[in-house]
Amino acid sequence: MDINSHNVVVMKTKLIRIGNSQGVRIPKPLIEESGITEEIEMILRDNEIVLRSVESIRKDWALSFKKMAQQDDDALLDQEEIERSSDWDETEWTW
Repeated sequence: MDINSHNVVVMKTKLIRIGNSQGVRIPKPLIEESGITEEIEMILRDNEIVLRSVESIRKDWALSFKKMAQQDDDALLDQEEIERSSDWDETEWTW
């Protein structure tokens, strides 16, 4: 294992057969250091395969919504439109 001047860890390994596919074994220290969990993304970019943790798409939404509420910035932008009856409401809906 080598660490170059850009603080990048370089390690050689061999492909192993996994059923009809091939794979690599990732050493535990690399997994721990990288923060990789059970699910990863594989990205093919410029003749490289990049592995990284899958980011939760909405991971910070709860915190953002909480901050918005504290700043009274959580009102619906189309509240009046939603509350107003539409033509369909008036002609088709039976109350």
